[in-house]
Amino acid sequence: MSNLRFIVIGAGMSGILSVIRLREAGYTNITVYEKAEKLGGTWRENTYPGIACDVPAHLYTYSFAPNPDWSHRFAPGDEIQAYFEAVAQRYDVLPVIRFNEEITRCEFRDHRWHVTTSTGRQDTAHVIIAATGVLHHPNIPHFQGIESFRGASFHSARWDHAVPLAGKRVGVIGTGSTAVQIVADLANKAEQIVMFQRTPQWVMKQDNPAYSAAERANFHDHPEILRHMHAQMSESFSSMFSSAVIDADSPIMAAIEAACRENLASVRDPVLRAQLTPDYRAACKRLIMSPDFYDAIQQPGASLVTSGIERVEPSGVRTVDGKLHELDVLVLATGFRPDRFIRPTTVIGPHGRSLEDAWTPRPDAYLSISIPGFPNLFMLNGPNGPVGNFSLIEVAELQCNYILQLVAHIASGNCREIAPTREATDAFEAERVEAARHTIWTTGCRSWYLDDRGVPASWPFRFERFREEMAQPDFAAFEMR
Repeated sequence: MSNLRFIVIGAGMSGILSVIRLREAGYTNITVYEKAEKLGGTWRENTYPGIACDVPAHLYTYSFAPNPDWSHRFAPGDEIQAYFEAVAQRYDVLPVIRFNEEITRCEFRDHRWHVTTSTGRQDTAHVIIAATGVLHHPNIPHFQGIESFRGASFHSARWDHAVPLAGKRVGVIGTGSTAVQIVADLANKAEQIVMFQRTPQWVMKQDNPAYSAAERANFHDHPEILRHMHAQMSESFSSMFSSAVIDADSPIMAAIEAACRENLASVRDPVLRAQLTPDYRAACKRLIMSPDFYDAIQQPGASLVTSGIERVEPSGVRTVDGKLHELDVLVLATGFRPDRFIRPTTVIGPHGRSLEDAWTPRPDAYLSISIPGFPNLFMLNGPNGPVGNFSLIEVAELQCNYILQLVAHIASGNCREIAPTREATDAFEAERVEAARHTIWTTGCRSWYLDDRGVPASWPFRFERFREEMAQPDFAAFEMR
Protein backbone atom coordinates (compact mmCIF):
# COMPACT_ATOMS: atom_id res chain seq x y z
CA MET A 1 0.00 0.00 0.00
CA SER A 2 2.46 2.61 -1.17
CA ASN A 3 -0.43 5.05 -1.49
CA LEU A 4 -1.17 5.10 2.24
CA ARG A 5 -3.02 8.24 3.23
CA PHE A 6 -2.11 10.04 6.45
CA ILE A 7 -3.91 12.69 8.45
CA VAL A 8 -1.88 14.58 11.03
CA ILE A 9 -3.78 16.48 13.72
CA GLY A 10 -1.98 19.66 14.71
CA ALA A 11 0.74 21.80 13.15
CA GLY A 12 2.91 22.34 16.18
CA MET A 13 6.35 20.94 16.83
CA SER A 14 5.36 17.29 16.43
CA GLY A 15 3.00 17.89 13.50
CA ILE A 16 5.75 19.55 11.48
CA LEU A 17 8.08 16.71 12.43
CA SER A 18 5.51 14.09 11.33
CA VAL A 19 5.26 15.51 7.82
CA ILE A 20 9.03 15.65 7.41
CA ARG A 21 9.61 12.12 8.69
CA LEU A 22 6.73 10.62 6.70
CA ARG A 23 8.09 12.12 3.50
CA GLU A 24 11.58 10.86 4.26
CA ALA A 25 10.04 7.37 4.54
CA GLY A 26 8.44 7.75 1.12
CA TYR A 27 4.88 8.69 2.08
CA THR A 28 3.50 11.72 0.29
CA ASN A 29 -0.29 11.53 0.70
CA ILE A 30 -0.48 13.67 3.84
CA THR A 31 -2.84 16.35 5.15
CA VAL A 32 -2.38 18.29 8.37
CA TYR A 33 -5.44 19.80 10.02
CA GLU A 34 -4.69 22.76 12.28
CA LYS A 35 -7.37 24.45 14.39
CA ALA A 36 -5.60 27.84 14.40
CA GLU A 37 -4.64 30.30 11.70
CA LYS A 38 -0.91 29.48 11.79
CA LEU A 39 1.48 26.77 12.91
CA GLY A 40 3.53 26.64 16.10
CA GLY A 41 1.36 24.96 18.71
CA THR A 42 2.18 26.09 22.24
CA TRP A 43 4.66 28.66 20.93
CA ARG A 44 1.94 30.21 18.79
CA GLU A 45 -0.52 30.37 21.66
CA ASN A 46 1.80 31.46 24.46
CA THR A 47 3.21 34.91 23.83
CA TYR A 48 3.23 36.35 27.35
CA PRO A 49 6.06 38.66 28.48
CA GLY A 50 9.20 36.80 29.41
CA ILE A 51 8.26 33.51 27.75
CA ALA A 52 11.21 31.19 27.15
CA CYS A 53 11.88 27.48 26.98
CA ASP A 54 13.30 25.78 30.09
CA VAL A 55 15.24 23.31 27.94
CA PRO A 56 18.52 24.57 26.39
CA ALA A 57 17.90 25.91 22.90
CA HIS A 58 20.42 23.67 21.16
CA LEU A 59 18.66 20.63 22.63
CA TYR A 60 15.16 21.97 21.97
CA THR A 61 15.92 21.74 18.26
CA TYR A 62 15.21 19.10 15.62
CA SER A 63 18.26 16.86 15.28
CA PHE A 64 18.20 17.37 11.50
CA ALA A 65 17.74 21.15 11.63
CA PRO A 66 20.28 22.74 13.99
CA ASN A 67 19.94 26.47 14.49
CA PRO A 68 23.15 28.50 14.74
CA ASP A 69 21.22 31.69 15.44
CA TRP A 70 19.73 31.10 18.89
CA SER A 71 20.34 34.30 20.80
CA HIS A 72 20.52 32.77 24.29
CA ARG A 73 21.19 29.46 25.99
CA PHE A 74 17.44 29.27 26.75
CA ALA A 75 15.57 30.64 23.76
CA PRO A 76 12.75 33.19 24.04
CA GLY A 77 9.36 32.15 22.72
CA ASP A 78 9.31 34.36 19.64
CA GLU A 79 12.59 32.83 18.42
CA ILE A 80 11.21 29.32 18.90
CA GLN A 81 8.08 30.20 16.95
CA ALA A 82 10.24 31.70 14.18
CA TYR A 83 12.38 28.55 14.17
CA PHE A 84 9.37 26.27 13.58
CA GLU A 85 8.08 28.57 10.86
CA ALA A 86 11.48 28.51 9.16
CA VAL A 87 11.75 24.70 9.34
CA ALA A 88 8.24 24.31 7.94
CA GLN A 89 9.16 26.65 5.10
CA ARG A 90 12.46 24.91 4.38
CA TYR A 91 10.84 21.47 4.25
CA ASP A 92 7.80 22.65 2.29
CA VAL A 93 5.35 21.64 5.02
CA LEU A 94 2.95 24.58 4.60
CA PRO A 95 1.20 23.34 1.41
CA VAL A 96 -0.21 20.28 3.22
CA ILE A 97 -1.63 22.19 6.20
CA ARG A 98 -5.29 23.18 6.31
CA PHE A 99 -5.43 26.07 8.74
CA ASN A 100 -8.50 27.17 10.71
CA GLU A 101 -9.90 23.66 10.37
CA GLU A 102 -10.26 21.57 13.50
CA ILE A 103 -11.03 17.87 13.36
CA THR A 104 -14.17 17.33 15.41
CA ARG A 105 -14.80 13.62 14.82
CA CYS A 106 -12.81 10.54 13.83
CA GLU A 107 -14.49 7.17 13.26
CA PHE A 108 -12.76 3.96 12.20
CA ARG A 109 -14.67 1.75 9.77
CA ASP A 110 -13.79 -0.25 6.67
CA HIS A 111 -10.10 -0.22 7.65
CA ARG A 112 -9.95 3.57 7.49
CA TRP A 113 -10.41 6.61 9.66
CA HIS A 114 -13.30 8.80 8.54
CA VAL A 115 -12.94 12.35 9.83
CA THR A 116 -15.17 15.40 9.99
CA THR A 117 -13.78 18.90 10.42
CA SER A 118 -15.18 22.11 11.85
CA THR A 119 -15.94 23.32 8.32
CA GLY A 120 -18.03 20.22 7.58
CA ARG A 121 -15.33 18.66 5.39
CA GLN A 122 -15.29 14.84 5.21
CA ASP A 123 -11.95 13.12 4.77
CA THR A 124 -10.46 9.64 5.14
CA ALA A 125 -7.06 8.21 5.99
CA HIS A 126 -5.45 4.85 6.60
CA VAL A 127 -3.44 6.34 9.48
CA ILE A 128 -3.94 9.22 11.89
CA ILE A 129 -1.08 10.78 13.83
CA ALA A 130 -2.35 12.89 16.70
CA ALA A 131 0.28 15.59 17.15
CA THR A 132 -1.95 17.59 19.46
CA GLY A 133 0.52 18.15 22.28
CA VAL A 134 0.04 18.10 26.04
CA LEU A 135 -0.33 21.69 27.24
CA HIS A 136 -2.82 23.34 24.92
CA HIS A 137 -6.14 23.39 26.83
CA PRO A 138 -5.94 26.32 29.29
CA ASN A 139 -7.06 25.63 32.83
CA ILE A 140 -9.29 28.60 33.61
CA PRO A 141 -10.64 28.47 37.16
CA HIS A 142 -13.66 30.56 37.99
CA PHE A 143 -13.19 33.16 40.67
CA GLN A 144 -16.32 34.66 42.16
CA GLY A 145 -16.94 38.12 40.74
CA ILE A 146 -14.30 38.00 38.01
CA GLU A 147 -16.90 39.21 35.48
CA SER A 148 -17.17 42.45 37.45
CA PHE A 149 -13.49 43.34 37.21
CA ARG A 150 -13.13 46.70 35.48
CA GLY A 151 -9.58 46.11 34.28
CA ALA A 152 -8.27 43.68 31.68
CA SER A 153 -8.31 39.99 32.61
CA PHE A 154 -7.05 37.03 30.58
CA HIS A 155 -5.31 33.65 30.78
CA SER A 156 -1.56 33.71 30.17
CA ALA A 157 -2.06 31.60 27.02
CA ARG A 158 -4.50 34.17 25.66
CA TRP A 159 -2.37 37.26 26.28
CA ASP A 160 -3.93 40.52 25.17
CA HIS A 161 -1.05 42.57 23.78
CA ALA A 162 -3.33 45.57 23.28
CA VAL A 163 -3.35 46.08 27.05
CA PRO A 164 -0.61 48.47 28.20
CA LEU A 165 1.45 47.30 31.18
CA ALA A 166 3.90 50.15 31.81
CA GLY A 167 2.89 52.05 34.91
CA LYS A 168 0.05 49.61 35.64
CA ARG A 169 -0.79 47.46 38.66
CA VAL A 170 -0.62 43.85 37.46
CA GLY A 171 -1.81 40.82 39.40
CA VAL A 172 -0.63 37.32 38.49
CA ILE A 173 -2.48 34.30 39.86
CA GLY A 174 -0.19 31.27 39.95
CA THR A 175 3.37 30.28 40.77
CA GLY A 176 4.36 27.87 37.99
CA SER A 177 6.92 28.42 35.27
CA THR A 178 4.68 30.81 33.35
CA ALA A 179 3.91 32.97 36.39
CA VAL A 180 7.59 33.09 37.34
CA GLN A 181 8.59 34.23 33.84
CA ILE A 182 5.88 36.91 33.75
CA VAL A 183 6.77 38.29 37.19
CA ALA A 184 10.48 38.33 36.37
CA ASP A 185 9.82 40.21 33.13
CA LEU A 186 7.36 42.77 34.51
CA ALA A 187 8.99 43.52 37.86
CA ASN A 188 10.83 46.52 36.40
CA LYS A 189 8.14 47.51 33.87
CA ALA A 190 4.84 47.59 35.71
CA GLU A 191 4.23 50.05 38.52
CA GLN A 192 3.29 47.14 40.75
CA ILE A 193 3.40 43.37 40.25
CA VAL A 194 1.39 41.26 42.69
CA MET A 195 1.87 37.50 42.68
CA PHE A 196 -0.96 35.50 44.26
CA GLN A 197 0.54 32.30 45.60
CA ARG A 198 -1.38 29.21 46.62
CA THR A 199 1.68 26.94 46.75
CA PRO A 200 5.33 28.02 46.74
CA GLN A 201 7.65 26.43 44.18
CA TRP A 202 11.25 25.35 44.15
CA VAL A 203 13.27 27.44 41.70
CA MET A 204 16.66 26.43 40.37
CA LYS A 205 18.86 29.27 39.23
CA GLN A 206 19.77 28.88 35.59
CA ASP A 207 21.72 31.73 34.06
CA ASN A 208 20.73 32.56 30.51
CA PRO A 209 23.75 34.11 28.80
CA ALA A 210 23.53 35.47 25.29
CA TYR A 211 25.54 33.88 22.51
CA SER A 212 27.99 36.39 21.11
CA ALA A 213 28.14 37.30 17.43
CA ALA A 214 31.45 35.44 17.24
CA GLU A 215 29.93 32.30 18.75
CA ARG A 216 26.99 32.36 16.34
CA ALA A 217 29.35 32.89 13.41
CA ASN A 218 31.36 29.90 14.59
CA PHE A 219 28.16 27.81 14.73
CA HIS A 220 27.44 28.81 11.13
CA ASP A 221 30.94 27.91 9.97
CA HIS A 222 31.18 24.67 11.94
CA PRO A 223 27.80 22.91 12.10
CA GLU A 224 29.49 19.88 13.64
CA ILE A 225 29.75 21.94 16.83
CA LEU A 226 25.96 22.14 17.00
CA ARG A 227 25.61 18.40 16.45
CA HIS A 228 28.08 17.79 19.25
CA MET A 229 26.27 20.22 21.57
CA HIS A 230 22.93 18.55 20.86
CA ALA A 231 24.35 15.09 21.61
CA GLN A 232 26.18 16.29 24.71
CA MET A 233 23.12 18.04 26.14
CA SER A 234 20.92 15.04 25.40
CA GLU A 235 23.30 12.73 27.21
CA SER A 236 23.56 15.14 30.14
CA PHE A 237 19.78 15.30 30.54
CA SER A 238 19.55 11.53 30.26
CA SER A 239 22.29 10.68 32.73
CA MET A 240 21.61 13.49 35.19
CA PHE A 241 18.15 14.96 35.53
CA SER A 242 16.05 12.10 34.18
CA SER A 243 17.93 9.67 36.41
CA ALA A 244 17.45 11.89 39.44
CA VAL A 245 13.67 12.36 39.25
CA ILE A 246 12.96 8.62 38.98
CA ASP A 247 14.97 7.90 42.14
CA ALA A 248 13.97 10.21 44.96
CA ASP A 249 16.93 9.06 47.07
CA SER A 250 19.62 9.51 44.42
CA PRO A 251 22.72 11.66 45.07
CA ILE A 252 21.89 13.69 41.96
CA MET A 253 18.49 14.53 43.41
CA ALA A 254 20.15 15.62 46.63
CA ALA A 255 22.45 17.92 44.65
CA ILE A 256 19.49 19.44 42.80
CA GLU A 257 17.74 20.12 46.10
CA ALA A 258 20.87 21.71 47.55
CA ALA A 259 21.11 24.02 44.52
CA CYS A 260 17.47 25.06 44.96
CA ARG A 261 18.00 25.83 48.65
CA GLU A 262 21.11 27.84 47.85
CA ASN A 263 19.09 29.87 45.34
CA LEU A 264 16.30 30.45 47.87
CA ALA A 265 18.88 31.73 50.36
CA SER A 266 19.37 34.75 48.09
CA VAL A 267 16.03 36.10 49.37
CA ARG A 268 17.15 38.53 52.06
CA ASP A 269 13.88 39.11 53.94
CA PRO A 270 13.37 36.11 56.25
CA VAL A 271 9.58 36.50 56.16
CA LEU A 272 9.47 36.54 52.36
CA ARG A 273 11.95 33.67 52.25
CA ALA A 274 9.74 31.62 54.55
CA GLN A 275 6.71 32.37 52.37
CA LEU A 276 8.60 31.19 49.30
CA THR A 277 9.78 27.97 50.95
CA PRO A 278 7.85 24.86 49.84
CA ASP A 279 6.94 22.12 52.29
CA TYR A 280 7.74 19.40 49.76
CA ARG A 281 10.89 18.23 48.01
CA ALA A 282 12.43 19.93 45.00
CA ALA A 283 11.22 18.54 41.63
CA CYS A 284 8.14 16.96 43.22
CA LYS A 285 6.35 19.54 41.07
CA ARG A 286 7.88 20.44 37.72
CA LEU A 287 11.14 22.13 38.62
CA ILE A 288 11.22 25.80 37.69
CA MET A 289 14.32 27.24 36.04
CA SER A 290 14.90 30.97 36.30
CA PRO A 291 17.92 33.27 36.32
CA ASP A 292 16.21 36.11 38.16
CA PHE A 293 12.86 35.29 39.80
CA TYR A 294 14.04 35.81 43.36
CA ASP A 295 15.63 39.11 42.34
CA ALA A 296 12.35 40.17 40.73
CA ILE A 297 10.08 39.31 43.65
CA GLN A 298 12.34 41.39 45.92
CA GLN A 299 11.94 44.55 43.81
CA PRO A 300 10.21 47.49 45.53
CA GLY A 301 7.18 47.28 43.25
CA ALA A 302 6.73 43.52 43.66
CA SER A 303 4.75 41.75 46.34
CA LEU A 304 3.81 38.19 47.20
CA VAL A 305 0.31 37.45 48.50
CA THR A 306 -0.14 34.14 50.29
CA SER A 307 -3.69 34.62 51.59
CA GLY A 308 -6.28 32.74 49.58
CA ILE A 309 -8.46 34.56 47.06
CA GLU A 310 -11.99 35.16 48.32
CA ARG A 311 -13.36 36.92 45.24
CA VAL A 312 -12.60 39.37 42.46
CA GLU A 313 -14.16 42.82 42.72
CA PRO A 314 -14.43 45.65 40.17
CA SER A 315 -11.20 47.24 41.40
CA GLY A 316 -9.14 44.19 42.23
CA VAL A 317 -8.77 40.96 44.19
CA ARG A 318 -9.96 40.54 47.75
CA THR A 319 -8.21 37.87 49.77
CA VAL A 320 -9.59 35.88 52.70
CA ASP A 321 -7.81 38.16 55.18
CA GLY A 322 -10.16 40.92 54.03
CA LYS A 323 -7.54 42.93 52.12
CA LEU A 324 -8.38 44.39 48.69
CA HIS A 325 -5.48 44.34 46.24
CA GLU A 326 -6.29 47.05 43.69
CA LEU A 327 -5.27 46.15 40.14
CA ASP A 328 -5.47 47.35 36.55
CA VAL A 329 -4.65 43.98 34.93
CA LEU A 330 -5.31 40.45 36.17
CA VAL A 331 -3.46 37.51 34.62
CA LEU A 332 -4.52 33.91 35.19
CA ALA A 333 -1.26 31.95 35.00
CA THR A 334 -3.15 28.85 36.05
CA GLY A 335 -1.73 26.31 33.66
CA PHE A 336 -3.36 23.75 31.42
CA ARG A 337 -5.39 20.55 31.47
CA PRO A 338 -2.70 17.99 30.64
CA ASP A 339 -5.06 14.99 30.46
CA ARG A 340 -6.96 16.09 27.35
CA PHE A 341 -4.54 15.18 24.52
CA ILE A 342 -6.59 14.66 21.32
CA ARG A 343 -9.82 15.54 23.07
CA PRO A 344 -12.33 17.26 22.67
CA THR A 345 -12.27 15.53 19.27
CA THR A 346 -14.73 12.64 19.30
CA VAL A 347 -12.89 9.42 18.45
CA ILE A 348 -14.86 6.23 17.73
CA GLY A 349 -13.15 2.86 17.34
CA PRO A 350 -14.15 0.04 14.95
CA HIS A 351 -16.65 -1.47 17.39
CA GLY A 352 -18.38 1.78 18.27
CA ARG A 353 -16.47 2.43 21.49
CA SER A 354 -15.48 6.03 22.07
CA LEU A 355 -12.06 7.16 23.23
CA GLU A 356 -13.80 9.12 25.98
CA ASP A 357 -15.17 5.82 27.28
CA ALA A 358 -11.84 4.03 26.84
CA TRP A 359 -10.12 6.81 28.77
CA THR A 360 -12.49 6.69 31.72
CA PRO A 361 -11.36 7.12 34.45
CA ARG A 362 -8.00 8.22 32.97
CA PRO A 363 -6.00 8.23 29.72
CA ASP A 364 -3.60 5.41 29.01
CA ALA A 365 -1.64 4.23 25.99
CA TYR A 366 0.94 1.59 25.23
CA LEU A 367 4.32 3.31 25.53
CA SER A 368 2.37 6.62 25.29
CA ILE A 369 1.82 6.06 21.55
CA SER A 370 -1.14 3.80 20.76
CA ILE A 371 -4.38 2.61 22.33
CA PRO A 372 -5.96 -0.87 22.36
CA GLY A 373 -9.07 -0.96 20.23
CA PHE A 374 -8.11 2.09 18.16
CA PRO A 375 -6.08 0.78 15.22
CA ASN A 376 -3.83 2.95 13.07
CA LEU A 377 -4.12 5.85 15.53
CA PHE A 378 -0.78 7.01 16.89
CA MET A 379 0.06 9.82 19.30
CA LEU A 380 3.17 11.90 19.74
CA ASN A 381 3.76 12.90 23.37
CA GLY A 382 0.69 10.94 24.43
CA PRO A 383 -0.33 9.77 27.92
CA ASN A 384 2.35 8.83 30.46
CA GLY A 385 5.32 9.78 28.30
CA PRO A 386 8.49 11.67 29.27
CA VAL A 387 7.12 15.17 29.87
CA GLY A 388 9.14 16.29 32.90
CA ASN A 389 11.76 18.93 32.06
CA PHE A 390 12.92 17.07 28.93
CA SER A 391 13.17 18.08 25.29
CA LEU A 392 9.84 17.00 23.84
CA ILE A 393 11.40 17.38 20.39
CA GLU A 394 13.78 14.53 21.15
CA VAL A 395 10.89 12.50 22.58
CA ALA A 396 8.79 13.09 19.44
CA GLU A 397 11.65 12.17 17.11
CA LEU A 398 12.10 8.84 18.88
CA GLN A 399 8.36 8.21 18.76
CA CYS A 400 8.21 9.03 15.05
CA ASN A 401 10.84 6.39 14.37
CA TYR A 402 8.77 3.85 16.29
CA ILE A 403 5.51 4.75 14.54
CA LEU A 404 7.12 4.49 11.10
CA GLN A 405 8.13 0.92 11.87
CA LEU A 406 4.52 0.08 12.73
CA VAL A 407 3.25 1.84 9.61
CA ALA A 408 5.68 -0.15 7.47
CA HIS A 409 3.69 -3.30 8.25
CA ILE A 410 0.58 -1.67 6.80
CA ALA A 411 2.43 -0.29 3.79
CA SER A 412 3.96 -3.70 3.00
CA GLY A 413 0.58 -5.40 3.04
CA ASN A 414 1.33 -7.50 6.13
CA CYS A 415 -1.80 -6.08 7.73
CA ARG A 416 -4.41 -3.37 7.31
CA GLU A 417 -4.87 -2.57 10.99
CA ILE A 418 -2.44 -2.45 13.89
CA ALA A 419 -3.06 -1.66 17.55
CA PRO A 420 -1.53 -2.79 20.85
CA THR A 421 -3.13 -5.66 22.71
CA ARG A 422 -4.98 -4.97 25.92
CA GLU A 423 -2.73 -7.44 27.69
CA ALA A 424 0.48 -5.71 26.65
CA THR A 425 -0.92 -2.31 27.55
CA ASP A 426 -2.11 -3.46 30.98
CA ALA A 427 1.21 -5.18 31.69
CA PHE A 428 3.17 -2.05 30.80
CA GLU A 429 0.82 0.12 32.85
CA ALA A 430 1.21 -2.12 35.91
CA GLU A 431 5.00 -1.92 35.60
CA ARG A 432 4.83 1.84 35.10
CA VAL A 433 2.62 2.41 38.15
CA GLU A 434 4.92 0.33 40.35
CA ALA A 435 8.02 2.17 39.14
CA ALA A 436 6.31 5.54 39.66
CA ARG A 437 6.12 4.92 43.40
CA HIS A 438 9.87 5.50 43.69
CA THR A 439 9.98 8.79 41.80
CA ILE A 440 10.37 12.27 43.24
CA TRP A 441 6.84 13.09 42.03
CA THR A 442 5.27 10.94 44.78
CA THR A 443 7.11 12.46 47.73
CA GLY A 444 4.31 14.66 49.03
CA CYS A 445 2.97 17.36 46.74
CA ARG A 446 0.04 17.98 44.45
CA SER A 447 1.01 18.59 40.84
CA TRP A 448 -0.29 18.29 37.29
CA TYR A 449 1.85 15.19 36.92
CA LEU A 450 -0.48 13.22 39.21
CA ASP A 451 -3.60 11.43 37.96
CA ASP A 452 -6.81 10.84 39.91
CA ARG A 453 -5.09 8.06 41.89
CA GLY A 454 -2.12 10.20 42.81
CA VAL A 455 0.09 8.25 40.38
CA PRO A 456 2.46 10.31 38.22
CA ALA A 457 1.20 10.31 34.63
CA SER A 458 4.73 10.29 33.32
CA TRP A 459 7.61 8.03 32.29
CA PRO A 460 9.12 6.67 35.53
CA PHE A 461 12.09 4.84 34.01
CA ARG A 462 15.49 5.97 32.82
CA PHE A 463 15.41 7.91 29.57
CA GLU A 464 17.80 5.34 28.13
CA ARG A 465 15.03 2.77 28.44
CA PHE A 466 12.74 5.05 26.47
CA ARG A 467 15.33 5.22 23.70
CA GLU A 468 15.61 1.43 23.74
CA GLU A 469 11.83 0.92 23.62
CA MET A 470 11.49 3.34 20.73
CA ALA A 471 14.33 1.80 18.73
CA GLN A 472 12.28 -1.22 17.65
CA PRO A 473 8.69 -2.25 18.47
CA ASP A 474 7.96 -5.55 20.15
CA PHE A 475 5.47 -6.78 17.58
CA ALA A 476 4.25 -9.46 19.98
CA ALA A 477 2.60 -6.60 21.87
CA PHE A 478 0.47 -5.70 18.83
CA GLU A 479 -2.61 -7.12 17.23
CA MET A 480 -2.48 -7.05 13.43
CA ARG A 481 -5.40 -7.64 11.09
